[in-house]
Amino acid sequence: MATIEECRSALDRLARNLAGADERLRGAAMLDRSLSCHVTDLDITFVGHLREGRLMEVRAVPGVPERRAEIGLEMSGDDLVGLVDGRLNFARAWAGGRVKIRAGLVDVLRLRSIL
Repeated sequence: MATIEECRSALDRLARNLAGADERLRGAAMLDRSLSCHVTDLDITFVGHLREGRLMEVRAVPGVPERRAEIGLEMSGDDLVGLVDGRLNFARAWAGGRVKIRAGLVDVLRLRSIL
């Protein structure tokens, strides 16, 4: 089971990957959306903001926040780390129920290219 620190590190890597990505990939991330990622096995949610192709202002809060983000993800810590490291395919994980998403269809399609 991934730790809080490993999950935070995975999100930091994702933020660095987005910041250093080519224009095509950064274009897919050019959303201005609040984002949350609930790590189910740790019962912690990382909340932040996806803006101008960057993941910003990420912080951890216990449980599930009362206020829903515009893009909400839910998965285990191991799946979060696997997605960011490229060991877990986003589309398969989503189709298989390992990753749950609350977002509009356009945002889901953009997330697929980012992850």
